[in-house]
Amino acid sequence: MARILVVDDEHALRLLYAHELTQEGHTVDTAESAEEGVAKVRANQYDVVILDIRMPGKDGLEALGEMLAERRNVKVIINSAYSTYKDNFMSWAAEEYVVKSTDLTELKEKVAEVISR
Repeated sequence: MARILVVDDEHALRLLYAHELTQEGHTVDTAESAEEGVAKVRANQYDVVILDIRMPGKDGLEALGEMLAERRNVKVIINSAYSTYKDNFMSWAAEEYVVKSTDLTELKEKVAEVISR
């Protein structure tokens, strides 16, 4: 299926997303910080990056800009607990914006949509 990178500072969420997306047949790598996520995008080809915004150090919007500068065709899904960032101009560069939920249905649907484009 697809190679996916999950970038989130919450360990439990990284594990949950990796498990769920692996069950869907994807290969999943994780990164615990924006800096690590950018480094992995530089070193690897990903079909989709799932990116949190609020993280210690560099935030996800800064990382999004760096990822797109490194690999223009990288498809990023912002996955944030805060819907207020939808109005931020930088978030518009992402393919999709998903508000975090305990139900991963929307996230999985967006991943499938982005892969199929």
